Amino acid sequence: MSDVSAVRRVSVIGQRLVLLAREALPAAEIEIFAPDALYMPASGAQAVDLVLIDGESAAPNLLAAEIEALIRRDPQPAVVLAGGHLPTGLVKAFLRLERSDLLDARASSEDLARIVAALTGKGPGAHRQGTRCWSVVGSVGGAGATTIAIEIAALAASGGARACLVDLNVADGAAAAYLGAKSNMLLAEASSDAARIDAALLEAFAAQTSGKFDLLACPRDPLAFGKVGADAVCRVLEIACATYDWVIVDVPRLRQPWTLDVLSGSDEILIVSELTVPALLSARALAGDFESDLPQAKPRLVLNRLANRVLASSPSLSEAEKALERKAYGGITSDWEAAAASVNLGGSIRQHRPRSKIVRDVSKLVEALAAESAARDLKAA
Repeated sequence: MSDVSAVRRVSVIGQRLVLLAREALPAAEIEIFAPDALYMPASGAQAVDLVLIDGESAAPNLLAAEIEALIRRDPQPAVVLAGGHLPTGLVKAFLRLERSDLLDARASSEDLARIVAALTGKGPGAHRQGTRCWSVVGSVGGAGATTIAIEIAALAASGGARACLVDLNVADGAAAAYLGAKSNMLLAEASSDAARIDAALLEAFAAQTSGKFDLLACPRDPLAFGKVGADAVCRVLEIACATYDWVIVDVPRLRQPWTLDVLSGSDEILIVSELTVPALLSARALAGDFESDLPQAKPRLVLNRLANRVLASSPSLSEAEKALERKAYGGITSDWEAAAASVNLGGSIRQHRPRSKIVRDVSKLVEALAAESAARDLKAA
């Protein structure tokens, strides 16, 4: 039996988990709360060893606000979030806690006791702190979103971080072909029981690339979008965010039932557009749609394949921004030879053509975004 003797006081949010908590923690004092009951200043909070949250007991935004309140507590209690198909945005907030873990909806009291013992013992928590999750979406097909997503993952891995690229173009994603890697993620099969997706299964899904980052990509299947469920997609990203330092998501431009969940859980949303009028207009529409459906979202427009000199047939940067009705956040200079060579050799441009302008511009883009993120974190602290 797991040692949970250190747990004296437990707050349970959601009636459904009360019996499970009493079975797993028979010696603990258990208090039951409504989802908004813990909103109180940290100085006035009573000492609690563990907070057990039913992820289905209230709307995700309310539970996320509850987790934000727990983050502000000093000291923070250990937190266990239970649920079978938790929204990515809720899990991202949850992962900011110092000691936390996920509990499957069908877990037993023994499972809960084992998790609580790990969280309240001397070892570190089960999740990874500081994970960055960035989503990349092309405004039109062929805009270069997959190439840029690969380069961001390669850059992250080159600095020693554990990184993965998740290709959610589940019907005909190109990332595996670009990287000369295997498509091991059997997401359609896993969708029949998304709750069974765990770290071990994610490891089986992952394919190592020559760029030292992992790839999660599905085999080609023209019917895959009808087979892959939202629960499975969100579960994969939940586990990935608990496993890796960087999670780069290649998001299909055509909206799926899970698209907003993926974007709401992302720290950055990059919309990649080439310099053609149809692509720029599509990028503008996508950015507007995302901002309308996700008020907290701040999509960044990235212009790809910028020419070294302005061609008569291509819009200038100022003309492009006029079509976008907003400033572009960054630009990637065109280097067709480097991109084609890397695809043919199987791997990132950073690996095969490290002096390419694409590598330079992606590095500038990532550095700028990382600096903004650090500034936001400092201001929040």
